[in-house]
Amino acid sequence: MTDKFIKLNGRVFVTFGIQAVTGLHIGGSDTKTEIGGVDKTVIRDPLTNYPYIPGSSLKGKIRSLLEKYKGLKQNQRIGQGFIHTCDNGNEYARCDVCQVFGVPGEKDFSTPTRLVVRDVQLSSKSAKALNDSGRTDLPYTEVKTEVSIDRITSAANPRQMERVPAGTIFGGQEHPAEMVYSIYHGDGCDAGKDIERLSLLVEGMQLLEDDYLGGLGSRGSGKVRLERIEIKVRADTLAEPKSLGNYPTLKELKGALQEIQAKIRTELGLA
Repeated sequence: MTDKFIKLNGRVFVTFGIQAVTGLHIGGSDTKTEIGGVDKTVIRDPLTNYPYIPGSSLKGKIRSLLEKYKGLKQNQRIGQGFIHTCDNGNEYARCDVCQVFGVPGEKDFSTPTRLVVRDVQLSSKSAKALNDSGRTDLPYTEVKTEVSIDRITSAANPRQMERVPAGTIFGGQEHPAEMVYSIYHGDGCDAGKDIERLSLLVEGMQLLEDDYLGGLGSRGSGKVRLERIEIKVRADTLAEPKSLGNYPTLKELKGALQEIQAKIRTELGLA
């Protein structure tokens, strides 16, 4: 067995807020649904009862959108659907999506996954506003009734869906949403290419804004806006991350991306 050499050069921190432009539904457990209750509930923090956005949902959605945008083959079954996973080392070496988002652990050709996506908590400001409004059907959420029609019998089948109301903010200033992007160098890794691949992440963020997050998206739910984006870099684990800029919207972040990448190279001694 040949020993591999891989060095962590540094980490880039992307923090931001997520605004629900339309009602947001990220499903929780429906095992306790009672007769006359809500058919589709949202996931909640068991300690606070606040709805939240799981990091797995956010990361998975961005990855899925990028796979389809890049035209990558959907070759691995997950549940009732398919995702992309590289079959061999040569394919993996050319695949930016798998390098950034990772591949299953049993693949012996993989290098470390670059991207970590944290769970995103409901902002305290939105939590207070929803609690004080007295207008939500359930704590912090609304109930949306939908009716499907049987095309053979014309019978109506009403269903109730729980959603976080439009205008709600996740990842407030006290606990912003966070994605951590690691930059590696060594066998199978190139720090310069990792910095270039940051553009893939920003591309995925734009695809998310253009699409939807969670369920019921084709029926109006899940449109989100990313805001108050800050980019930080840390080259030394003992030092505080250094801010490289604040960007109110994704459009402004995209306009500054090349400058940000140049600053990262300088901070990591790769310029």
